[in-house]
Amino acid sequence: MSDVRLASPQGRWVLLTTVLGSSMALLDSTVVNVALPRIGRDLDADLAALQWTVNAYMVTLAGLILLGGSLGDRYGRRKVFVIGVVWFAAASLLCGLAPDAGVLVAARALQGAGGALLTPGSLALIQASFHPDDRGRAVGLWSGFGGIGAAVGPFLGGWLVDGPGWRWVFLLNVPLALLCAPIAVRHVPESDARSGARDAGVAGRPPHGHFDVLGAALGALALALVTYALIEAPGGSPYVVPAAVAGVAAGVAFVVVERRRPEPMMPPDIFTSRQFTAVNLVTLCVYAAFGGFFFLAAVQLQVVAGYSALGAGTALLPTTVLMLLLSARSGELAERIGPRLPLTVGPLLCAAGMLLMLRVGQDARYLTDVLPAVLVLGLGMVSLVAPLTATVLASVDVSRAGLASGVNNAAARAAGLVAVAALPLVTGMGPEAYRSAPAFDHAFQRAMAVCAGVLVVGAVLAWATVRRPAPGCRKPECRRHASVTAPPLEGERRG
Repeated sequence: MSDVRLASPQGRWVLLTTVLGSSMALLDSTVVNVALPRIGRDLDADLAALQWTVNAYMVTLAGLILLGGSLGDRYGRRKVFVIGVVWFAAASLLCGLAPDAGVLVAARALQGAGGALLTPGSLALIQASFHPDDRGRAVGLWSGFGGIGAAVGPFLGGWLVDGPGWRWVFLLNVPLALLCAPIAVRHVPESDARSGARDAGVAGRPPHGHFDVLGAALGALALALVTYALIEAPGGSPYVVPAAVAGVAAGVAFVVVERRRPEPMMPPDIFTSRQFTAVNLVTLCVYAAFGGFFFLAAVQLQVVAGYSALGAGTALLPTTVLMLLLSARSGELAERIGPRLPLTVGPLLCAAGMLLMLRVGQDARYLTDVLPAVLVLGLGMVSLVAPLTATVLASVDVSRAGLASGVNNAAARAAGLVAVAALPLVTGMGPEAYRSAPAFDHAFQRAMAVCAGVLVVGAVLAWATVRRPAPGCRKPECRRHASVTAPPLEGERRG
């Protein structure tokens, strides 16, 4: 079914459902970092546990997102979307009730699995439900509401942490799910790849509906084992080396399996596009730096600069506001001048912003120290994020735009989680560093220098490898993007 009109009551219900569903995952991803210091104190958790609080979610989400899209195409996008909403809410409830760090980390991994079912369905439902004449406007409205949610997230997270408590960062998803799921069941039409509805471009759907479960399992296992080795290395665990070896072996097995399977989750031939490969290399650099920054900056502002959780969340808000206001214009500029210059200048501006964060210490003032760094970083993100997304989609045939976006999203998520795992190891941040302002500040200074260096590498790669792509993707969602922490998921594109 693809004849729902946006102006109709059903059209408004579909839009509301998709906004509510994507907002659950969006809010959760933007508010958890702000809550980390308070979680650590309340649960008596060390730095490794805080790293796992972020990365357990990212491992299962990145490893299973392509499979989640395939399940929606096969069994019904609305059905899988609703299952994802309920699953995500149940895992959120477990997070909010967690008695210790171990339970919280396990619940976060379950959240990521629910997110892998939930997030592909949001945009897929819009694409499959709305009449072609209304589809572009529906995506635009959904993207705008998503941008507002991204802007509100850090402020709301800080308010919850300082007020009702950090557990409400997770418990808030439960009433959202109780509102979203019944509306979806009652008002959203079902669709799948066999129903004749237009395919929503969800990555990972093979032509005959078979699932690359082995590929998804190997990919998630490789990410989990490598992340474990990096996080546990400072503590001298005897399992670090075996985990690292097993993680590399799982990664190699993933590549072999994807090459040999007739219907792989990530077809290797997509990388025959030099432009696609180049942009994904830039993505790895850029989102590794972003992942490290957003993990550490909120902690630095609270532990070292003495901000409250609300103050830390609000302090980082200008990056999202700039993205919300200027991303569309940035995408239009890149269409006129080509992506090479924006993808070179953008990382350099972000690197400058992270170097300005070196001024944020124990005596930091917001207007003279924090705000300039955040504004420069935000302008860099505006310059590069929308052109990056559009270039990825335009680097392949339009029929593979969904797959290209899914692969690029997985690359960004993997880069971010590896950065969160590796930066404390690289910078000498001990297990109790976040409890000591001088110790954390010293490691943070090193981390910002490392992140800036990775961004410079990304800029050099962009300048050396990126060229103007063929105009392969003209859909509105290929030009819109205002995500703060990752390129758009199939169902998490925000403009």
